Parts: sequence; structure tokens; C-alpha cells
Amino acid sequence: MKRFHAAAKDFFRRADIFLLVMAILCAVFGIVVISSATASYPQPMKYVIVQVASMLIGIVAFVAMTVLDIDVLADKWFILSIFNVVFLLLLIPFGVDDGTGNRSWFRFFGIGIQPTEIVKLTFIIILAKQIDSLKRSTNGLNAPLSAMQLAVHFVLVFGLILVVSKDLGSALIFFFIFLVMLFSAGFALHWFAIGFALIAAMIPLIWNFVLRDYQKQRILAPYDSSIDPTNIGINWQPHKSKLALASGRLTGTGLYHGTQSQSNAFPGKHTDFIFGVIGEELGMIACVAVIALLLIIIIRCVVIGVRSGNDLSALVCFGVAAFLTFQTFENIGMCIGITPVIGITLPFFSYGGSSLLATFAALGMVSGVRFRPKQRRNRIYY
Repeated sequence: MKRFHAAAKDFFRRADIFLLVMAILCAVFGIVVISSATASYPQPMKYVIVQVASMLIGIVAFVAMTVLDIDVLADKWFILSIFNVVFLLLLIPFGVDDGTGNRSWFRFFGIGIQPTEIVKLTFIIILAKQIDSLKRSTNGLNAPLSAMQLAVHFVLVFGLILVVSKDLGSALIFFFIFLVMLFSAGFALHWFAIGFALIAAMIPLIWNFVLRDYQKQRILAPYDSSIDPTNIGINWQPHKSKLALASGRLTGTGLYHGTQSQSNAFPGKHTDFIFGVIGEELGMIACVAVIALLLIIIIRCVVIGVRSGNDLSALVCFGVAAFLTFQTFENIGMCIGITPVIGITLPFFSYGGSSLLATFAALGMVSGVRFRPKQRRNRIYY
């Protein structure tokens, strides 16, 4: 018992408890809103129970990832790479679309698992290890061979996601993580220019041979009013979300009292469009609070990365901050109609066990950087 007490005391002293408290605060906030958003569904408590269970498991994952040495995990990069490829390929025989058009889920005995949520974390670790190794190699990070290795790594993961699951939203998260981590590591700007030029050349191929018609419409809909002028097709969800946000005004209509939020004609209100429910039932004040809470978490991740002992640790923190930033911006953008609807959750607040668990684990990785400071090297960040 004394040993356990000493270990617990050491954990609370060294881990980032502030980050954990903020994560729990956001998750509880999300559970309350989910309970309201699903009140009109059959068996509404099922959603609350799943989200609470995911939060509790997520807290355990946070502790586990805090205690684990990120360097030890990174040294297993080859095993993690094989895991990523195999896990994604399993979507071919076992993936289901859950009515979204994307085969991005495993579903066994009523339990859904989204592989990209898990692969997102291992991708950050592997990429951080790769960048760190290339920076310390004889050629350096900006050598043509190094740039080619990084490009192959990214294209493999990005391509697998698009081809196997058709999940453009998840693929774009990986793209943003890749860009932020490379920029943070000091990757030369001319390589970014070359990369964007290659992407521009490939866009027609992706547009014509990879993306489906409904995905093309979703991408163009926020910027082309002729695609769905009556808002009864591809624009239905963002239209309902904007109505909900507008009706909430400053303080909202109250939990369980939103006109749109309590209507089953608002699909995805507990998942991708939870921000619309928050706006309608709790008002603009709550929307600002949600953005502030997520911004605090993102800034905390960046600060821990900047203060970390080495490049690998810093890159892991920046990778986590990157996906939180992209998901927050894209999700809220979907809800207010300025970004395409591509099925991305709002971290901590949207319903989804895989997303909540992975996000807690990701913050655990950041907490682990603070828990186990490394010997300083390559002081590019401080």
C-alpha cells in the first residue's frame, strides 16, 4: 500500500494534471450535451453510458501513456508501422460504413472502432522518430533522400486511408499533422513548395478517380450555392446547424429545449454537429467557452513541446496539437457552413468512443513528455 501511495504521489507530482483536468472537464461537458442531443432517440441512455465508459477508459489510457516512455515506443517504429498498415488493410474485409459512405469502422457485437483514430497516434510517434533520426543523420533533414523518405511514409498512410476507407476527413487530419510536424522540425520551405506543386498536379487525378460524387459535392457545397440551393440535400446538416446556432442567441434555449436539437430531422446532431446543439441550447457563451477550453488544451500541448528536452518529444506534442487544431477548426467550420462536411468530430464533445479514447491517450503522450524529461539536444525549439 505504501508503494502504491508513493507511486500515485509521484505520478501527480510529475504528470500534467492540469491537462488531465481540462480533458475531463471537456468530456463531462460533452456528455451533458450528448444526453440532451440524444434525448429524442430510442434508448438515449445508451449514448451516455458509452461516452462515460469511453471517458473512464480514456483516463486509464492517459495514465498509461503518461507512464510509458515515448522514446521506447518510438524505438519500436517498425512494429508500429506494420501495425498501421495491417490495421488499415483490415477495413477491406471487416470495414462497415454505418451509412456514411466511408468504410472506416469495425463493428463487432455492437461496439464500433475507428482504426484511423488509433493509427493517428502511432503515426505521430513514427513520424517524430523518423524526423528526429533524419535530423541527426549525416545527410540531415533537408537532404533529397530524407525528403523522399518522408514523402513515401506519408503517401503510404494517406493513400491507404483514401483507397481502403474512402475517408477523406481522416486523411486530411494526417495531412495537417504531417505539415505541422515538418514545419516545426525546420523542414526547408523549398520542399514545401515542391510538395504543394506535386499535390496540385495530383488533384485532378484524385478528383476524377478517387473521390466519389457525393464527396465532390460536399467539398464544393459551402462555396457553390447552386449545388443545393434549397438546402434539402447535401446542405441539410449545416443548414440545420446554422438554424440551431442562430436560435440559441446569447444564452440558449436551455438543455433539452432546443427546437432543432430535439428534432430527429437533424442528423448527426450528437456527433459531427454537436456544436450546433451547444449553440442552440446553451448559447453563444457556451460556444465561446468550448472554443476557449480546446484552445487552452492546444496551447498547453505546444508549451510542453517547446519546453521539452529533445526534438522527438517536442514533435510528438506538436503532432497532437496539430490534429486537435485541425479537428476543432474543421468541425466548427462544418457547423457554421464555411468548411465542407467531411465527418470530423469535435474533440471531447462529439459522441464517439474511439475518438474520445484516442484523444485522452494523445494527451497522455503529451503528459508523458512532462513526466519524463529528456536530456536536451538539438535546441531548435527553445
